[in-house]
Amino acid sequence: MKPSLEHCFKLLLLLALGGVTMHVPDADVLSSLGALRLYGHFSFHDATAMARDFGNRCSLLPATVLHPGSVSDIAATVRHVFSLGERSPLTIAARGHGHSLMGQSQAAGGIVVRMESLRGDRLQVHDGSMSPFVDAPGGELWINVLHETLKYGLAPKSWTDYLHLTVGGTLSNAGVSGQAFRHGPQVSNVNQLEIVTGRGDVVTCSPEENSDLFYAALGGLGQFGIITRARIALEPAPKMVRWIRVLYSDFASFTEDQEMLIMAKNTFDYIEGFVIINRTGILNNWRTSFKPQDPVQASRFQSDGRVLYCLELTKNFNSNDAGTMEQEVTALLSKLRYIRSTLFHTDVTYLEFLDRVHTSEVKLRAQGLWEVPHPWLNLLIPRSSIHRFAKEVFGKILKDSNNGPILLYPVNKSKWDNRTSVVIPDEEIFYLVGFLSSAPSLSGHGSVAHAMNLNNQIVEFCEEADIGMKQYLAPYTTQQQWKAHFGARWETFERRKHTYDPLAILAPGQRIFPKASLPLSL
Repeated sequence: MKPSLEHCFKLLLLLALGGVTMHVPDADVLSSLGALRLYGHFSFHDATAMARDFGNRCSLLPATVLHPGSVSDIAATVRHVFSLGERSPLTIAARGHGHSLMGQSQAAGGIVVRMESLRGDRLQVHDGSMSPFVDAPGGELWINVLHETLKYGLAPKSWTDYLHLTVGGTLSNAGVSGQAFRHGPQVSNVNQLEIVTGRGDVVTCSPEENSDLFYAALGGLGQFGIITRARIALEPAPKMVRWIRVLYSDFASFTEDQEMLIMAKNTFDYIEGFVIINRTGILNNWRTSFKPQDPVQASRFQSDGRVLYCLELTKNFNSNDAGTMEQEVTALLSKLRYIRSTLFHTDVTYLEFLDRVHTSEVKLRAQGLWEVPHPWLNLLIPRSSIHRFAKEVFGKILKDSNNGPILLYPVNKSKWDNRTSVVIPDEEIFYLVGFLSSAPSLSGHGSVAHAMNLNNQIVEFCEEADIGMKQYLAPYTTQQQWKAHFGARWETFERRKHTYDPLAILAPGQRIFPKASLPLSL
């Protein structure tokens, strides 16, 4: 579909009327895209939608949107933009489900590639070997990968808490959830990738073939190529899950128990924790639909306005081994120091557990509370600093956690492949701490300004106290900040950028490399 001059001029007018300052490609440049022979098409009508994301705090209007009908469409488009040279302002952003927080999947005045258009490519499950795997399109949602692999009694090993995200999107970051202590993040469970580089080359890569690009792209924030296909390791999937929540009032016991569990050989299958700050003494829905182990004791529990810490655990099982599961859970729980009256549990299918956040999403959408700003802050904190961090943040900076959950759980560094682009603290155990705030109001406690003020206080404390934290899904806006983030690994990151995307065409929303900022060697 050839973009018309009328569309191009309408876009320019919209940008001017909106007071948007950006480099806008001229009509001839945009029109030249129409000469490409594609299976899919370019569109303008959905440009505004592609300028929004889950964070709902940043809106960068693209010039056009590519709906690829094949991987070759993406390669042809990137190759064309590359051929325009460093004087062209065109950039390209791959957009999955749009779950970025600060415009990372947007391209001001550039091209957004709607990766979900490739979901028509068939998921291929290979279950005939000792190491089963699934080949999935980069634009496929993880929930669909799960549905397909469950048909074979299999499932990926590592997850994110929310499954309505694309394969390429999470693999470009890390992909972390409560299974990471055992299997590592999602980027540690990939066998092979297909990538369109910033030159427009389609490259198959793995630990054995084109390994530098393989590890660069995993956690690479989209800087080295667009992930169009991934081969993901699978394991036998259980039918059922015993889902448990218990409360602690002592932070030391809470963290020590978590660390003991993630280091144990025989342990739970999923381990996460979250923090409940509620000075009113009234506990909200931390255990909705969970049954108390002892209803009488549970009814007498009072929080007394304390900061509480919830440990969330699961044990997988099948119907024929439910008795064994009960014994194992009882033995494991006996080693923990939680408040005994706060043991709650429920049994759900494996699918129901993994897709649990989507259930909450449906409810929030019905209330108009999903598509609001989400000023999230995700930190990786070394074990040696977690107590200092908690004392200041949960004891002083934060007064409540009503506007979103606060996650806090440990993972093992040994499960993270240090050859990928992901940057983590340099300690064997570190904590993922996520402040997952929503901002439904324009002012006051529920506003973006209030949440950002708290986020800034937390980050400033970490820097001043030399906590040694690293940000995950970092919202940095200057190259100097990114250099500090990558530290000694910046040189490798920059070399890989120069090799695979020398004109800095890809993922401009990450704000790492300005367009054509690197010396060009073709």
